[in-house]
Amino acid sequence: MKRLITAGLCSMWLLAAQAAETAYTVRSTDLKAKPFVDAATLSTLPERSKVEVVGRQASWMQIRADGASGWVKMLSLRFSSDGAAKKTGNTWLGTLFNVASTGKSGSTVTTGVRGLSEENLKNAQPDPEALKTLQDYTASTGAAASFAKAGKLEKKNMEYLPPVKKEREE
Repeated sequence: MKRLITAGLCSMWLLAAQAAETAYTVRSTDLKAKPFVDAATLSTLPERSKVEVVGRQASWMQIRADGASGWVKMLSLRFSSDGAAKKTGNTWLGTLFNVASTGKSGSTVTTGVRGLSEENLKNAQPDPEALKTLQDYTASTGAAASFAKAGKLEKKNMEYLPPVKKEREE
């Protein structure tokens, strides 16, 4: 059952990643040829530039804007139809990012992958192909040990943290 849920979540994430979504730059942002800091800069997008997000690689978003295509840092974008931060995650790509208000200014930051809504989970469908793909990424114990040895990593056992004692409410 756990595998079916995982496969369903992964297939939903893949669909979400393929859907293009409108975003706006939160500051003047370099449009890069590749998703690397030292990649060639194609142009500079001014603050509040409307872009279409078409892909993601690590902390980089692949975008199209004014006929140009390239890569910008994920934290340089705000997802919304009006340039304001989207907090509800109603769109496919919006559900992948955790957008939170910070401080009195109401400024927003993107902090990473957020997950799926309760509705997405209720409507999840198993995807045997996605599960097979995930299983292809599984490393055997021996392969993991070889990788650790090559990286000069050491095995370290850690004790569980003690349970947190809840204070009784009176």
